[in-house]
Amino acid sequence: MPVEWREYIVSTPEVLRGKPRLKGTRIPVSLVLGYLAAGYDPQGIRRELPDVSPEQVAACLDYARDLAEFELAAG
Repeated sequence: MPVEWREYIVSTPEVLRGKPRLKGTRIPVSLVLGYLAAGYDPQGIRRELPDVSPEQVAACLDYARDLAEFELAAG
């Protein structure tokens, strides 16, 4: 399910020291990605973090993809 990650992820200096997080929460993108890396599926993540929607999980993956593509292009 393609989503535009910018609709779901923000980074502001006053919250979590500017780490990317899910909009309207204090849940860092890195936490969601960590669950995915540990083998959780989106339903498992939602059991651990009930306020996270499937679209937010997909946005975290899209964010990571865009970041990896940027790193490849810059390197």
